Parts: sequence; structure tokens; C-alpha cells
Amino acid sequence: MEKELICINCPMGCRLSIVMKGNNVEMVIGNVCSKGVEYAKQEAVNPIRVVTSLMRPENREKPFSVKTASPIPKHLIFQCMDEIYRTHPKAPLASGDIVIQNVCGTNVNIIATQDVL
Repeated sequence: MEKELICINCPMGCRLSIVMKGNNVEMVIGNVCSKGVEYAKQEAVNPIRVVTSLMRPENREKPFSVKTASPIPKHLIFQCMDEIYRTHPKAPLASGDIVIQNVCGTNVNIIATQDVL
């Protein structure tokens, strides 16, 4: 089985061809740097993403920005967004504060990326 991707790890945007045998990556073609190989292996088997969003604090009108502290499995993005939408932390918050622990059972926290006074 063959898959094609565009690598997003650097500005080169290499067109990658991945040869798979079952769930194993047999070969990656088209990468200029080694980052492309690692990206292709991860993306082909278990794609992950950092999620960024806005969240509304309790008793405040203006939303603030949040993100996952590290990437989560791509198939959990919508569940993660639902959890962010349902949660309204109390201000004040500082950039880097954890606003949701262990989002969707991933052992990844949602953190504030700006101060909320």
C-alpha cells in the first residue's frame, strides 16, 4: 500500500511517498531531511496534532487562547474541542496555567497561552 503526504516539519514542504506493509512503514521517498522520515512514520501510523482554540473564562465575555501542551491523536481533536467548549475556568489565569488536566484521557493538559486578568 502506498500513501502520499506533504511534510509540514520545515518550510521545504517535501512531497513524501510512503510504502506500507500492513501497519508498518517500509520506505519513505521524497524527503530532503531526516525530519521527513520521522514525520511520515508518525503520520502514517498514528497522526498527532497540537490543538489551539479559544476558551471563555467564567463570568467574562472576552475569550482567551489555549492549546494542548503537546500533540494529541488526531482522531480525538473534536472530543478535545468539546471539552474545551464545556469548560469555563475562573480568572485570573497566567500564560502556562493548566486549565484542563488530562484532556480526553490523553495525559496531555490544556494550557492558557495568554494572561487573563
